[in-house]
Amino acid sequence: MIPAHFDLGNAAAYAAWREARLAAHPRRLEDLLVEIADPRRLTSAERAALLSRCAAANMALYASGTASDPDKDIPRLLGRQLGLVHLDANRLADDDGISPLAVAPAGTRTEFIPYTDRGIKWHTDGYYNTLDRQVHGLLLHCVQSAASGGENQLMDHEIAYILLRDENPEHIRAFMAADAMTIPPRLEDGEVARAAQAGPVFSVHPDGHLHMRYTARTVSIEWKDDARTRAAVAALERILADADSPYIFRGRLEPGMGLVCNNVLHDRAAFSDSDTHKRLLYRARYFDRIAT
Repeated sequence: MIPAHFDLGNAAAYAAWREARLAAHPRRLEDLLVEIADPRRLTSAERAALLSRCAAANMALYASGTASDPDKDIPRLLGRQLGLVHLDANRLADDDGISPLAVAPAGTRTEFIPYTDRGIKWHTDGYYNTLDRQVHGLLLHCVQSAASGGENQLMDHEIAYILLRDENPEHIRAFMAADAMTIPPRLEDGEVARAAQAGPVFSVHPDGHLHMRYTARTVSIEWKDDARTRAAVAALERILADADSPYIFRGRLEPGMGLVCNNVLHDRAAFSDSDTHKRLLYRARYFDRIAT
């Protein structure tokens, strides 16, 4: 059953939820940051601080003492302490299910933007997955930052929902349609490697949480061809392009820092490596949500 505040016919429940959500939401990047000693072994206070920020904004940042330690147990053990267990071991991830995001020198990864130094537009992770294998939790851990660039922008998808619904509830109706956004099939050597994936942008899951599936890409994406969907897409693009928005957080992960989130909206600026600063982040995608 859909929670009352996500029911477009229940204005009173939405107003109460909206007021509480906006009142509790951080306004500065610093408000998301938690200092932790070792992500592999959180103290009870460190864990509580991460969870409280995720409860308020669906995300938290951390700065740790691990510096450039390349230990892959750092993201894995951190995720487990936050209820993130079931990895989306996508085909470009390493055998352990964790993806090393760095400029790929050769091979299949060079065909995909996360493994290049190019910028990445606003998106949520795994938007092309089947609807029964959606990414709900995301962890990024920085081993090494680039010589320049590589900054991220972040926005809580629940805030995007609020801003869209405030502008026009029909935007939400359009984005909850089962065929709002379709990812065309991916072909390899003339064969279908991944079937077309149609689905909503916003969906409410059985436990009552709001999930978002989105990409700002203009290729390999098909929006439902009607006026209501086009208006919703344009409204979201305006929201994400607002340089003065108090709900868009901007910053760069440095060695030992990371992001834990319920797959919020995010992008990545282009970057440049040098001989001594070659960007490396570990990305872990989960079918779980953070256990707030």
